[in-house]
Amino acid sequence: MEEIKLNPHNKQEYPPMHSAEHILNGEMARRFNCGRAFKAHVERKKSKLDYHLPMPLSPEQIEELNAYVNAVIDADVEVFEEFISQEEAKSRFDLRRLPDDASDMVRVVHIGEYDECLCAGAHVKHTAEIGRFYISSASYNDGVQRLVFRLSENNS
Repeated sequence: MEEIKLNPHNKQEYPPMHSAEHILNGEMARRFNCGRAFKAHVERKKSKLDYHLPMPLSPEQIEELNAYVNAVIDADVEVFEEFISQEEAKSRFDLRRLPDDASDMVRVVHIGEYDECLCAGAHVKHTAEIGRFYISSASYNDGVQRLVFRLSENNS
């Protein structure tokens, strides 16, 4: 079997938070047709994602997002990876965020059938490892919806 060579990754994410970010990002892109966040800050204690949206999310929509992400977490789905060439990735992903010197092979992280994304970061093995997800605040300014979210280890 040929060894897969990837570019080194320069950041060590907190796997539960990073995995939750993937679930939220995938659902935002599907539900609101806004693409994945154009700006992200993912940290252990709290994280934030920014999206271009024509109007702010309602409190009901935010609660639906909380419920959706927690349902995926509760489903305890497997998080797994695949490696594909950039050529193959072109038909499935937006490659604009890849660095200019990206290796020919890229890593795709799958969260069950709920999300797939090009990613070099650390993730949990199953979504039940994430804990409870909640959007702690949301703001909207000049067409940008910011969602700040946190995790708690309490699964109730």
